[in-house]
Amino acid sequence: MWLLVMAFSAGAGMAMQAAINSQLGKALVGQPLYAAFWSFASGAVILLILSLWLAKGTWWQVMSLIPAQPWWYLVGGALGTGLVFSSIFLAPKLGVANMLFFMIIGQMVFGVVIDHLGLFNMPVREINWNKIIGLIVMVSGLSIFFLAKK
Repeated sequence: MWLLVMAFSAGAGMAMQAAINSQLGKALVGQPLYAAFWSFASGAVILLILSLWLAKGTWWQVMSLIPAQPWWYLVGGALGTGLVFSSIFLAPKLGVANMLFFMIIGQMVFGVVIDHLGLFNMPVREINWNKIIGLIVMVSGLSIFFLAKK
C-alpha cells in the first residue's frame, strides 16, 4: 500500500514541480532552460547530501563503478532533463493537467511496451486484453478531458 502512496505522491510532485518551475522560468527572463538548470542543480545538491549521509558504500567506490556501466544505464539524467524542460515549457501553454495527461499517456503506452518486451532488463509482464482495454479506456477519458470546453 505504501508503494502506491509513494507513486501517487510522486505524481503530485510532478504536477507541483511543473507549476513551480514554470513560474521560475518566467522569472528568469522567460527561459525554461534556466529554470530546468536550477531545478537539476538544487536536486543534485540534495541528492549528493543524502547519498553521502544515507547510502551504502563510499562515494569513491560508487564513482569507480560508473565507467564500467553500459552507456544506456547512464542516460536517465538526460531523459529527466528532457522531462523537466518539457514540463516547464509546456505547462503554461497547455495547462498542468493537460500536459500531465499527455505525459501519462506516453508513460502508460511505453510502460506497457517496456513490461511486455522486458526492455532495459526489466522483468517481462506480458500485455493482455485487460491491459489493452484499460489503456483504451484511459486514453478515451483523457481525450474527453482534454477536449472539454472551459
